[in-house]
Amino acid sequence: MQIMKLVALPSRTGRHLQRYNKGFRQVVGCVPYRIRDTNKAQLVDDITLDDLEILLISSQKSTRLMFPKGGWELDEDIELAASRETLEEAGVVGLLGEKLGEWIFKSKSQEKFHEGSMFPLYVTEELEVWPEKNLRHRVWMTVNEARQACAAVWMKEALEEFVCQFTCRSREVEVDQDPLTSCLLALYDNEDLSFTAQTADKEVDCYLIS
Repeated sequence: MQIMKLVALPSRTGRHLQRYNKGFRQVVGCVPYRIRDTNKAQLVDDITLDDLEILLISSQKSTRLMFPKGGWELDEDIELAASRETLEEAGVVGLLGEKLGEWIFKSKSQEKFHEGSMFPLYVTEELEVWPEKNLRHRVWMTVNEARQACAAVWMKEALEEFVCQFTCRSREVEVDQDPLTSCLLALYDNEDLSFTAQTADKEVDCYLIS
């Protein structure tokens, strides 16, 4: 199944193909990002966090902002599921990076625990039409703005992991690698990575498991 074929189709619904791990519903999603100054797109040494924009989307039922995510199903691998959910909810496609991690979180709306996996996605195309266009709106913002705006604590942690990986990528990128899709762990300044929990957060009791 090719991702672009899903553009004209409705979002997947139902749970008959849903994956579970030790009773936890498995969900996957992405931290979509782009480089603001296209003149820097191939100058990896010059790209900084200030050059990045992060994409968040609204919830279907409120104005809360979050990253695209949804259920990982039995007939797809995890990378396809992450790309599919991002296309369905946010209407963007691009290049997936290395998985940021896995988190256990509890949804207040369902009173159930979920296992969430997140990937960075370098956006190469922003679609005008996508399955949930009429249900959500999307907002590009700076990294710091995204830290404050994202409503889910576990997604904030995924964003910080992305920042950690992105910060010093140019130190280790090999000549034959694509610098825009390489996700490399790096040291970073803790003061720059602080964020404030949102009181409206509906996903609580989260912790990183890998």
